[in-house]
Amino acid sequence: MHKIASLFLLLLCSTPLHSDEVLHRAAVETMVQATRYFRDQVATNGGYLWLYQSDFTRREGEGIASPTTIWVQPPGTPSVGMALLQAYDATGDTLFLNGAVEAAQALVWGQLSSGGWDYRIDFDPEQSKKWHYRRDVEQGDRTTGKRRNRTTLDDDNTQSALRLLMQVDQHLDFADADIHRAVLYGLESLLKAQYPNGAWPQRYSEWADPSQFPVQKARYPATWPRQYPKQRYLAYYTFNDNAIADVIETMIEAHKIYGDERWHHAAERGGDFIILAQMPDPQPAWAQQYNLAMEPAWARRFEPPAITGGESFGVMQILLELYLAYGEPRFLEPIPRALAWAKAAQLPDGRMARFYELQTNRPLYFTREYALTYSDADLPTHYAFKVGNRTDRIESLYQRILAEGREAILAARAQVRPVAAERIQAIIDALDAEGRWIEEGRLRNPEDRHAPIVAQVISCRTFNHNLALLSQYVASRNQP
Repeated sequence: MHKIASLFLLLLCSTPLHSDEVLHRAAVETMVQATRYFRDQVATNGGYLWLYQSDFTRREGEGIASPTTIWVQPPGTPSVGMALLQAYDATGDTLFLNGAVEAAQALVWGQLSSGGWDYRIDFDPEQSKKWHYRRDVEQGDRTTGKRRNRTTLDDDNTQSALRLLMQVDQHLDFADADIHRAVLYGLESLLKAQYPNGAWPQRYSEWADPSQFPVQKARYPATWPRQYPKQRYLAYYTFNDNAIADVIETMIEAHKIYGDERWHHAAERGGDFIILAQMPDPQPAWAQQYNLAMEPAWARRFEPPAITGGESFGVMQILLELYLAYGEPRFLEPIPRALAWAKAAQLPDGRMARFYELQTNRPLYFTREYALTYSDADLPTHYAFKVGNRTDRIESLYQRILAEGREAILAARAQVRPVAAERIQAIIDALDAEGRWIEEGRLRNPEDRHAPIVAQVISCRTFNHNLALLSQYVASRNQP
């Protein structure tokens, strides 16, 4: 029987404390033990990957990684840092704050000269020379040359890094000059990268010429190629993987923390782009990406010009968040028509197609040979061509906003919801004697990508989830 279970039984048998107090103590001890293990044994220079074999012989982020590498994309370094901050807020124990600061410092080290982050950071002295960093610029090295310098907004990459840095900056009362400087440099780079219409590209390494990006409403192309045209799309206006929505969320948070109206205006301009990008009838939703003429366009070979049943929900969600943040009615106006489209477009099983053909609204799919088709009989397995349906969730929040008002919604969000004791006990019991949550997982096989290695693993996603639930439980008991 491991340490936490023993502590639980000892307290239960030897003290008159209510069982809730016993569970509370065990939860905090579990948080401490798990975090000590993660900081001491899992971290690399304060940062984290996604998945580790339990003996650390293999490790990976989205791809196979070396022992000197950390990952930025969630659930990597920023996500772990945010879980640690939540634990600090719940307990006041600086063990957690120090871990979050270390994660932030790892991100500061890897910040690119373009202002954001690549997917990974490599601390190896030789490997790290492949990137051009902000610190290089500060030391007088301003020429990128052949080094990598592309800020990535895909998959909440740069955005999650900035949100952690902002939160740590605030927790430190803005006293850490390196972290504070990294935040401002990153936010200002996002301002420079924002297009005249309020959108952002998926990636950037330099600033666009505003004259090349006219402000206009979305429209359907007269025709579009059914074969993949192999065109560059990095400068396109991109909702894919919620890229723009995540930037807007980051700007809203920046404005809350720093009070700088530049971040407020950037967030609202992003919302105004969403309004421009809503397609006209008969499909008043959104595409994954638009060309400079504001027409849905190809991105990768399995991402055609289409209306998306996936990112359209993320777009609606961020419009609601913009309204909650700033109270501007224009951010609510696109919602009813978009919801009506989503209800009519759902598949027979209740899910949504990732892609709907322009004008006809027929679901579009691909074969494993990447031929565009109306059939879902031969789908590639690496991409979700059918996605969850969030219509009810979005409509519920929209109706609550109309019925209750912004202030009531925000006040309810400020309350910490209780967590069932059974869930907390299960998390406590799952921690082993070393302070690890071990589970069976699949790791990439460098010799055969179709035959993953099944092994006992340590998952950052599991750590983040468990620590967040434990923190929520502790915090809920502390509130009035």
